[in-house]
Amino acid sequence: MAIRVSRSVPIGIRRISADCAPREACGLLFGDGDTITGFQATENVAEDPGRHFEIDPAALFAALRAERAGGPKIIGYWHSHPSGAATPSVTDAAMAAPDGKLWLIVAGEVMTLWRASEAGTLHGRFDPVNLGESLDP
Repeated sequence: MAIRVSRSVPIGIRRISADCAPREACGLLFGDGDTITGFQATENVAEDPGRHFEIDPAALFAALRAERAGGPKIIGYWHSHPSGAATPSVTDAAMAAPDGKLWLIVAGEVMTLWRASEAGTLHGRFDPVNLGESLDP
């Protein structure tokens, strides 16, 4: 199954990721089961943001509260690999819950999408997901 994405999402994520380099940028993805309709950048609160990312818990909790109140649904997370490949690292796999959430990773112009699962094909945690057609913003 391919996931469709609003055109504004990759444009915005790439721009923010480039602006944050050499630090990793990160944030949340919003949408429904097969469509990413929006994103939010969050502060990277990792101890070493040049090598790792950690989404600001306050931003995550605020988005979860908003979702429960009828706001946009969180369907995943995004982050950048400013000096690496657009594939999940072993550290990403260790951090990811096997909850079916999407993980979008950007490295320069390359953007890939993954689903966190119990027994993924990559690092035992991630399965690749096809990025389908872009939607109008």
